[in-house]
Amino acid sequence: MSDNPANRSGLLFLCVANSSRSQMAEGLARTMAPEGVQVHSAGSEPTRVNPFAVRAMEEIGIDITSHQSTSVDDVDSAQIATVITLCAEEVCPVFPHPVHKLHWPFTDPAAVTGSDEDKLASFRAVRDQIKSKLEEYFAT
Repeated sequence: MSDNPANRSGLLFLCVANSSRSQMAEGLARTMAPEGVQVHSAGSEPTRVNPFAVRAMEEIGIDITSHQSTSVDDVDSAQIATVITLCAEEVCPVFPHPVHKLHWPFTDPAAVTGSDEDKLASFRAVRDQIKSKLEEYFAT
């Protein structure tokens, strides 16, 4: 692909751990994006995909069990046209390349404490908020 940002089709979701918000956004976007759009996610301090993210996505028929947390440093910038950061209360990672950048702040569902049901409810809420935002994004 050309190094010209106008010729790129990749969409990258970024957050810190690449375990919850960005993983759910990647899973959702892969089902919603127009043909030809490559969807990725990464983080500045990648860990592992949160099991509650996997469960919340399974509930709506999207399987992210094969996803892995990826470092933003491992992303091929030549593929990326748009970066969407999803952090709210923490410092978002920076993608230091010429791309279209958007910021959609969502509360980190992994920060919720309490019962498993409380945690899952938080993941469901953020999943649904991301889905709504993506519906708007892809409608334009």
